[in-house]
Amino acid sequence: MNDSRPRTPVDFWFDPVCPWTWLTSRWMLEVEKARPVAIAWHVMSLAILNEGRLDELPERIRDLMGQAWAPVRVLTAASQAHGPEVLEPLYTALGTRFHRQQQPRTRPTVEAALRDVGLPADLADTGDTDAYDELLRASHQKGLALVGEEVGSPIIAVPGPDIDTGQVAFFGPVVTPAPKGEQAGRLWDGTLIVASTPGFYEIKRSRTVGPVFD
Repeated sequence: MNDSRPRTPVDFWFDPVCPWTWLTSRWMLEVEKARPVAIAWHVMSLAILNEGRLDELPERIRDLMGQAWAPVRVLTAASQAHGPEVLEPLYTALGTRFHRQQQPRTRPTVEAALRDVGLPADLADTGDTDAYDELLRASHQKGLALVGEEVGSPIIAVPGPDIDTGQVAFFGPVVTPAPKGEQAGRLWDGTLIVASTPGFYEIKRSRTVGPVFD
């Protein structure tokens, strides 16, 4: 996009195992081409979000939560060792393998994703430890503090009128397949309109299809 306007900073919190978050993230990369925005990527964790209530979840979701720790720990460790700019390419590598290629959420897949982006494969060791959990939890809580406890991944925040944070934040949008080109830009425009409307909290309808990874 050839646009001389100042770029709007966008903070995007994600958990890499969530297929719906993956679609929203691919939409945001399209938005970055169609509108003057600059995305900063942050890690959040569905495993942390669901701590203390795993017994209430369906078995398949409990299994997913067990697989969710290692990828976010590795992302956090990679960001600390190599800078936050590695988060998007590593997330893209992980998500491509997890979602588009339907590879298992296991250490060999994480190692392959690390190699995809030129990072040391032994960073996968951090997925089996809690060494970076304090930083992970801080990143997770920073996003959640903007929107409340009744949401999941992803969380998006942009400059807004809140007197404490100077931002407006929201969960989602949940959309499939990920819009492209000007359609992506139009959805962004509309999302900002509703999200920045004082007192606006929710718009929703039942999902009739699963995530489409085109």
